[in-house]
Amino acid sequence: MSKTEIKCLSVDELKQALVEMGEKPFRAKPIFKWLHTPVSSFDEMTDQSKALRERLAERFELTVPHVERKQQSKIDGTIKYLWRMREGDCVESVLMRYEHGNTICVSTQVGCRMGCKFCASGLLGLKRNLSAGEILDQVLFAEKDSGLKISNIVLMGTGEPLDNYENVLKFLHLVSCPEGIQIGQRHISLSTSGLADKIEALAGEKLQITLSISLHAPDNESRGQIMPVNRSYPIERLMQACRHYFDVTGRRISYEYAMSRGISDRPWQAEKLAALLRGRPCHVNLIPLNPVKESPIQPSTREAVRRFQQILEKNGVTATVRRRLGPDIDAACGQLRRRTLEEGDRQ
Repeated sequence: MSKTEIKCLSVDELKQALVEMGEKPFRAKPIFKWLHTPVSSFDEMTDQSKALRERLAERFELTVPHVERKQQSKIDGTIKYLWRMREGDCVESVLMRYEHGNTICVSTQVGCRMGCKFCASGLLGLKRNLSAGEILDQVLFAEKDSGLKISNIVLMGTGEPLDNYENVLKFLHLVSCPEGIQIGQRHISLSTSGLADKIEALAGEKLQITLSISLHAPDNESRGQIMPVNRSYPIERLMQACRHYFDVTGRRISYEYAMSRGISDRPWQAEKLAALLRGRPCHVNLIPLNPVKESPIQPSTREAVRRFQQILEKNGVTATVRRRLGPDIDAACGQLRRRTLEEGDRQ
């Protein structure tokens, strides 16, 4: 019989599981608190009896990621982790230091099936979804390894978060739970390539997170060249979902826009983007495209980025240019990969 992943359980679910084991439900909160620290064994839960720890080990799986590879940028101190998860799967996450606190970019899937042409994450396709506990592990064990307190989370690593909807939703509730590490939802950003139906479903959850839309082009022809998801959810449908999300939640949406030379950085596209977003409470994050060796798409020039930003602001759309962190260790946007153990050893 397969074991239940204990770190995926809420406090109430853990209480119910303990009752089914013949244990008192009040034990759930201290056990839950232990689970939201980087424990590697049930034996580390020293305030619980040995008998209970043994019963927990018999019934539940305790996930523990291992650092397969760790790189630290000599430029800005950014740390990139290659984690070995269960079954030998590897995912990457990135710990970034800012003046306002430390932010971790976590992966939500082993690989990705979105197939965006400028991104390394989907080169090998999708292998599987990460569980809520495995996403949480990236936060817990990065804190342990780095010694840094994490105050912000971005779900922008490998994978499409809304393609792993239920597990990601559970993670968001777990990581912000008062009995756990309690990272407030206002300190969490979720980035999606534009799964319109899932955006509308997410609106119904009425979370306090920041939703980021990976737009990357303002017209269907250009966007369709670089983002296959646009065939299922063209821009008109995507913007309809974004409007619904704001109407329901009242939360401003951030639009991510990778600047691709000759594909998405032309002045007429800046004008079209401004028209598309006019009147919407939003923010545009211009991202100088980061090189991926397997992709022929090239980054825009600095002048093109500056001109694009000026056109947006002239039209009343707030736009900033994202600072690149960890470029010397391939930790910047679009550069995270699904790696195998063998690749991790070689690189």
